[in-house]
Amino acid sequence: MTSTTPMSLRKGSVGRSWRFVAAALLTIAAVPSLYAQGRVGPQSVAPIAEKLIDAVVNISTSQTMKGQQGVPLPNVPKGSPFEEFFEDFFNRKGGRQQSDRKVSSLGSGFVVDAQEGLVVTNNHVIDGADEIIVNFSDGSKLKVDKVLGKDTKTDLALLKVTPKKPLKAVSFGSSSDLKVGDWVMAIGNPFGLGGSVTVGIISAKQRDINSGPYDDYLQTDAAINKGNSGGPLFNMEGQVIGVNTAIISPTGGSIGIGFAVPSDTAVSVVDQLRQFGETRRGWLGVRIQSVTEDIAESVGIKENVGALVAGITPDGPAAKAGIEPGDVVTRFDGKEVSSMRGLPRIVSQTPIGKKVDVELLRKGQKLTLQAMIGRLQEDADADEPSKPKEQNGSPSTGQMLMSMRLAPLTDDLRKTYGLDQKVKGVVVTSVEPQSQAAQKGIKVGDVIVEASQDAVASAEDVAKSIEKVRKAGRKAILLRVESAKGDMRFVAVSID
Repeated sequence: MTSTTPMSLRKGSVGRSWRFVAAALLTIAAVPSLYAQGRVGPQSVAPIAEKLIDAVVNISTSQTMKGQQGVPLPNVPKGSPFEEFFEDFFNRKGGRQQSDRKVSSLGSGFVVDAQEGLVVTNNHVIDGADEIIVNFSDGSKLKVDKVLGKDTKTDLALLKVTPKKPLKAVSFGSSSDLKVGDWVMAIGNPFGLGGSVTVGIISAKQRDINSGPYDDYLQTDAAINKGNSGGPLFNMEGQVIGVNTAIISPTGGSIGIGFAVPSDTAVSVVDQLRQFGETRRGWLGVRIQSVTEDIAESVGIKENVGALVAGITPDGPAAKAGIEPGDVVTRFDGKEVSSMRGLPRIVSQTPIGKKVDVELLRKGQKLTLQAMIGRLQEDADADEPSKPKEQNGSPSTGQMLMSMRLAPLTDDLRKTYGLDQKVKGVVVTSVEPQSQAAQKGIKVGDVIVEASQDAVASAEDVAKSIEKVRKAGRKAILLRVESAKGDMRFVAVSID
């Protein structure tokens, strides 16, 4: 949860600080002429901020925590004569007591429906809270009646209050219309200082900060600090184009790298939370991976184009549509899939039950298939079989190809490596430690299911595929590899 920290001034630094401020003022004096000419962003954001500030709220929460209070037990050596004395004194004489304590935190939010009293914020701002209070710019407060819904994957939450007087609301704009360099404005509650306005630009789009499967953050240099979480990021038309969520900072304060959930993502999530109290995402039923440089070369396509299908969920929408492992999805429902990360995000925002066109590349040929989108189940992950112990294998088992010893699957090898009877292919019984195969993560016990998108059942089949690739003038072969856990992936290995 977001918390505030008290600010302090250090003695002895005031004189130097004022000298820096004076120097800064001399520099700023030359800026107005540039603003007037429209060369350095908007002339003033005051008219916009004045209209929006009443719709931006501060979120204060309290949570009851179990803990100890009082003087801690001294660190007494075990077996010391004083050990029993101190335990008796601190535990029985009231020196250390178990009690509940209240923990409070602060964040930001904004009203999206004035009549219904709906407020958007971050999930981490209100997560675990026993009581949530919405504080308005005029000093009034409202207790949250209900958390209508929250989504951990995008870190968004929708709150409901009962207005005692008319509220002001803001509307969402389109984050896809934004360009890097566009001016934006953040309003929020940094360090408990409510109603703070900061201005900056969009520094980047489609940032992946490894916070979830649908990362697509806007990056901004508008000052965002602790307490800004859940607040709005506005464009210069006064529309919400992002929800401020995270910062990168070694100190906890703004260093000009802040991240906001794009409005295009937030709109669909908020709408679902409002209707259903939960998210209902689209589902295609594929496992995908990036098209890396070596994979692209091995199949004859451009690098980082589309999403490579590594596996298919049986009886899922993709399987029913005829999508196969090895296909590269380039467009989905009319939207370009420029990278592997883009496909899950586009699919998740597609209405359940919609029939969409899926454009893909299969063995160099363009295809268009139709898929009926299913619903992604947000349940816990299913149990997975335990990982078998890694074996070195027998040097005499199988044939050496590409610094790997490959052997046909037998009952003994299935038992040794914990492989299911349904798995088909050739098993890797040894890998040379410094080989490219080892560097690509191929391990003993992995099964090569396909070579150059052809099914294989023996080392001889793999050798034939290598020869075919060599004749085509390519330097690497695309292998489809399955682990004992059933995870599928594609790996490009040099044939030289």
